[in-house]
Amino acid sequence: MALGGLSDPKDAGGSVAPGDSAAPAEEAREGHSLTPSRWVVRFSHLVRAGGHVLDLAAGSGRHTQWFLASERPVLALDRDLSALAWLRHPLLEKVEADLEGSEGWPLGERTFDAVVVTNYLWRSIFDDIVSAVRFDGVLIYETFAEGNERYGRPRRPEFLLQPGELLAKVAPRMEIVAYEHGFSDYPSERVIQRICAIGRGRRLSQCPLGEHGND
Repeated sequence: MALGGLSDPKDAGGSVAPGDSAAPAEEAREGHSLTPSRWVVRFSHLVRAGGHVLDLAAGSGRHTQWFLASERPVLALDRDLSALAWLRHPLLEKVEADLEGSEGWPLGERTFDAVVVTNYLWRSIFDDIVSAVRFDGVLIYETFAEGNERYGRPRRPEFLLQPGELLAKVAPRMEIVAYEHGFSDYPSERVIQRICAIGRGRRLSQCPLGEHGND
């Protein structure tokens, strides 16, 4: 299945490379695009106005900046926040933590109106990610999948989603708004899997799908 346009890549692997601000976007880490994922953009309208967003494995802050621009508070979490030094905003909270370390999930029982994950996979925290979404919140997740090894990194199976894997993890606890798994040639050839889901405090009939875009 060929998919529509996706996000720009980060360095791939388990820890994948992984608004108004006081510094311009061009001061972000060189070589990292600040263009948000089209999947994230497509479903951003499902995040309530003023809703708190967790940008997991935030990298250089492309999605952090995207949500701050609409005055949504963001907690940006990554194991190394140096790539986010350029971004300052009164609604921004930064947390530096190794999601793959022995200390486990660093946010305790904190919950968010939206959890956003792109180009990152660490299966041990799947349950924590879902639990971090409020009962009426939204999960937007997109990363590499089986078959991507033919086109580039990541190639190792532990960093590639199996067919239906996100559905299997998310569907028992959330309502699925949209799900895709397939090939895309934007911005480069890759195989991707992505999902948008809402907490069961909301109804699917209240969640417009948004525009897919011309891919």
